Amino acid sequence: MFAYRHFRSKVHLLLTALFCYLSAALFAQSFKLDDSTDKVTLPFKAVRNMVVVQLRINSKGPFNFLLDTGVGIMIITEPGIVDSLSIAHKRKIRISGLGDGEDYEAQVTSVLDIQMPGLHSEGVAAAVLKQDYFNLSSYAGMPIHGIVGYDFFNSLAVKLSFRDSTVTVCRPKDLRGIRKYSWVPLSIEDKKPYIQTLITLPNGNTTHSKFVVDLGAGHPLLLENMIAKSGLPAKFIVANLGVAINGPIKGYLSRVKELSLGRYKLKDVLTSFPDDPDTTNRYKIARDGNIGIGILKKFDVVFDYSNSSLYLKANKQFKQAYEYDMSGLEYFATGKDYSHVVISRVAPGSPAFDAGLEKGDEIMSINLKPVSKMSIEEIDNFFKSRNERTLLLDIFHDNRYDKVIITLKRRI
Repeated sequence: MFAYRHFRSKVHLLLTALFCYLSAALFAQSFKLDDSTDKVTLPFKAVRNMVVVQLRINSKGPFNFLLDTGVGIMIITEPGIVDSLSIAHKRKIRISGLGDGEDYEAQVTSVLDIQMPGLHSEGVAAAVLKQDYFNLSSYAGMPIHGIVGYDFFNSLAVKLSFRDSTVTVCRPKDLRGIRKYSWVPLSIEDKKPYIQTLITLPNGNTTHSKFVVDLGAGHPLLLENMIAKSGLPAKFIVANLGVAINGPIKGYLSRVKELSLGRYKLKDVLTSFPDDPDTTNRYKIARDGNIGIGILKKFDVVFDYSNSSLYLKANKQFKQAYEYDMSGLEYFATGKDYSHVVISRVAPGSPAFDAGLEKGDEIMSINLKPVSKMSIEEIDNFFKSRNERTLLLDIFHDNRYDKVIITLKRRI
């Protein structure tokens, strides 16, 4: 579903079909503050450009769920937890017509009792996937049990601070302290937040574009159908942008000259260009792409769906350059405690390719530091740390240990 670098370029077709099936059945779903509470601040864990929060379901847990504004309904991606939840009723459905000739099975739960400190759910059900198509836990290097989206955002004002990894929730009428923020008008369509904005392409042409503000998209910016409209920028690299159920989502990585967000101008933005001419036909709402967490994490962000408002205030990350992996490696975590890191792809012509690394090799250490002592995000940071930096890798390959030296190269 994801290319281990661009998670939310994902199995969008499966989710779209699932949302369409359930849209008539699920309604009046939301999270509410407890009666005695005016505001709640919760910690989140930022993992590989994902926002992970903990919640309890039917008094069991805690479970790790992604916050994702690009998802319309709550999804339990790890079916192994379902038996412990004492769900009164589950209804099987089959999803077909996804373009790969296969049918996929999911279940719809009865209404769940979901709790977070100071918060509770009202009328929230979930879709349970038969298997974890998304492989989120391997991607994150920690257990991930599901995704929560529109239900969490639709009736609350939600502030995300990437400086201290907190999410603060209040009733929209109690929202305070936003005078220093830049206001961006937001429209909620098909349970997703959209904005209109201006982008400047490398050739200097400008275009007004409509984007989903997608907290679950790991990339900074994704432009759909831009190849057909304007062609690719002169400088680009071929890349895997995601992995769908039926194979990789192929495309390109390049940069746009400028993106306007409220009063802010973001320069030289790393941008994904899917190579798929049929993208537009998959969405009920016409759009030009999405703005992901690669951009959003540069701000304190407030979503206020009730008042059709997005508020942004730049943080210390705002001026940091957008860097992409400089090794050519994609990898995932596995094992009981996710302490083993295995290569899933090596980009042709990359430093890792030139060094002879292969799919299936296990990375044991980087510059003598065992990967078992690092988070998956620390490993990511090594591989995009500095152009021409030399790294010493200990690799387990064909039942033997090898030492491999790679020199990072900024590819885009």
